[in-house]
Amino acid sequence: MAERIYIFDTTLRDGEQSPGCSMTVPEKLKMAAKLVDLGVDILEAGFPIASDGDFEAVGAVAREFPWVNVAALARSNKMDVERAAQSLKNAKRPRIHTFIATSDIHLKHKLKKSRQQVLDEAVAAVTLARSYVDDVEFSAEDATRTDWDYLEEVSKAVVAAGARTVNLPDTVGFSVPDEYGAMIGRMVKALGNTAIVSVHCHDDLGLAVANSLAAVQNGARQIECTINGIGERAGNAALEEIVMAFNTRRDRLPYETKIVTEHLFPASQLLTSIITFGPQPNKAIVGENAFAHEAGIHQDGFLKERTTYEIIDPHSVGVPESKLILGKHSGRHALTKRCEDLGFLLNREQLDIVYQRFTTMADRKKGMRNDEISALAREVLEDSKAARAS
Repeated sequence: MAERIYIFDTTLRDGEQSPGCSMTVPEKLKMAAKLVDLGVDILEAGFPIASDGDFEAVGAVAREFPWVNVAALARSNKMDVERAAQSLKNAKRPRIHTFIATSDIHLKHKLKKSRQQVLDEAVAAVTLARSYVDDVEFSAEDATRTDWDYLEEVSKAVVAAGARTVNLPDTVGFSVPDEYGAMIGRMVKALGNTAIVSVHCHDDLGLAVANSLAAVQNGARQIECTINGIGERAGNAALEEIVMAFNTRRDRLPYETKIVTEHLFPASQLLTSIITFGPQPNKAIVGENAFAHEAGIHQDGFLKERTTYEIIDPHSVGVPESKLILGKHSGRHALTKRCEDLGFLLNREQLDIVYQRFTTMADRKKGMRNDEISALAREVLEDSKAARAS
């Protein structure tokens, strides 16, 4: 049996914090509806102390989707926790997610507090949060640069105070998979079955998804992630990449989620329409070129058997179809198919002429449009007709 992994979506909170991603309350509700369709387990709707809009958004999401586990973020202090609790007062399945930094670099330069002070504040925040809700998550900010002995001490203390989930984030994207996996493995062993260990990885070194997968292989059972990987700086682990890694490589990653994968591309498209940018074209799973083929060798193999060059069926993630991009690297097979699709049936001699003219034009362009290919085919057919008539 595949082990169950919980997907904690923070598109509306950490994702929204990145430049160009701010959302209004109606926009958050629209995106939340798609995340619910997608099947996320926990939906982090905002940081209530940050603004009145975030406070309102958390409450609105909780009211609109009462069956969903809705989380609100709070620093480990009384004002934040109480504000989060107030935003969740009408939620049927509320979670307060409280955090404080634990690395010495944060303690010294940001918090200017001792380890004991931070531990005491973490415990106090969890205790207060538990007085409002049963479901409390604690995050040790900058866990990957925290002394492991101290991190274990804090983790055990917050669980004793009532936290059900302990999140150990790679806040600045500093860790690498074997290191992160080892840290998670140690904390999983230390906490046993007293709490779920969660991970929240940033992509500063491009390793957010790899680190998240390594964590799961070492016992983490909740992953915090976002649609399109949006988030602070270089972003978060991309939800769609994690889920499809599980679905595609069940032989090495025997884990399951409740994500309805056919909603992945529509969710990506909706987010793109709401914020100011979309994923880069070569973004895995949801990028414009994720299921596009231009090289002639690839196109020939794809046309003979899709699985030669596609490990994922585009329909399984909600992408309407694969695309053959015709450019200077394309071959006869793809050009023939495109001409047929455009309504031109060419014999071998005619196709050779079209292909020669096509490659000459394609050498000077970034790609060939359908109207340009149609014009070439029409020109060759007319030349052939004129030659026969003469």
